[in-house]
Amino acid sequence: MMGGAHLYETMLASPCESTTTNFSEHYSPEKCSAALFIFGDSFFDAGNNNYINTTTLDQANFWPYGETFFRFPTGRFSDGRLIPDFVAEYANLPLISPFLQPGFRHYNDGVNFASSGAGALVETFQGSVIDLKTQLRNYKKVEGWLRHKVGSVGAEVTLSKAVYLFSIGTNDYMSIFLTNSTVLTTFSHSQYVHMVIGNLTAVLKEIYTLGGRKFGFMNLPEFGCSPGIRITKQDTDGSCIKEASTLTKLHNQALSKLLMKLEKQLKGFKYSLYDLSSNLRHRMNHPSKFGFKEGKTACCGTSKFRGVFSCGGKRLGIKKYNLCDNPNEYVFWDSYHLTENAYKQLALQMWTGTGISHSVGPYTLKDLFEAH
Repeated sequence: MMGGAHLYETMLASPCESTTTNFSEHYSPEKCSAALFIFGDSFFDAGNNNYINTTTLDQANFWPYGETFFRFPTGRFSDGRLIPDFVAEYANLPLISPFLQPGFRHYNDGVNFASSGAGALVETFQGSVIDLKTQLRNYKKVEGWLRHKVGSVGAEVTLSKAVYLFSIGTNDYMSIFLTNSTVLTTFSHSQYVHMVIGNLTAVLKEIYTLGGRKFGFMNLPEFGCSPGIRITKQDTDGSCIKEASTLTKLHNQALSKLLMKLEKQLKGFKYSLYDLSSNLRHRMNHPSKFGFKEGKTACCGTSKFRGVFSCGGKRLGIKKYNLCDNPNEYVFWDSYHLTENAYKQLALQMWTGTGISHSVGPYTLKDLFEAH
């Protein structure tokens, strides 16, 4: 455990810090990558929920989470690394630390604000997560710290060069199917999507006002096809939940329109939008094409598709759970989240733009990091 923890601390060290006494010779600001600020949910949360008052439904700080790469649970909902971890590596950055990690104050490389279970709406899993507006408030604290530390001009350079990465929205819709929500009796599908997109828009405009210019997004996966949602309808044969897929499509269309609109409205606004929905669906339906053996059943959990969210034996009062021998052979790690191997493939597509046609656009994440 000590060895793993020491390795983790080493990986968090900044590549922009000189390791020799001859500082001026070995340090150049130009060599430092743009910072990476991360917002969102459990696809991106690197451990913020370890430090809030919540339940194990929104935490992954217990075994076997983290079993492969870190060899101890960090709070990431996977067997290893997540998409932002790979993006940071490709950008020559260290692992980006969770904002709430005790003692963490080295904000120059970026900060991870994401919280498992979070949505764009404050009401989504309210009281158990750090919602997007609160993540924005935390970002403003970091922005204030940067201005205090390096001055207004230095902070503006850092914030305008930085890349802002988002994974948000899935929980706003998934919560409807996991709780006894009546929200869709009050609002139509399109009205509800409009509310979610509206909250996201407000946050993006605020970050832009504070100096942010480069934004990375994934559209929403078809969460109605995840093992955990497939099993919620007892009267189906394990097929995807159609209403969930409808909401996903509406959201993704609205997100695409929003980003094109902001690019026209806001001077210097650049974005990368990755088609997670299509690329994940291809891996689920044709796992062997991508080096997987199993695309629909999770590595860790219980029941059909291992869709009962029992991985780790600390949820839902279920202590026993099944665990596969090799997570690399699976697309899904647990009932809702992916394996490190799946995340790595997706992150590489986001970085390079490879994959099925129109996977990423108009910029790749690599383009954004290199843009001035």
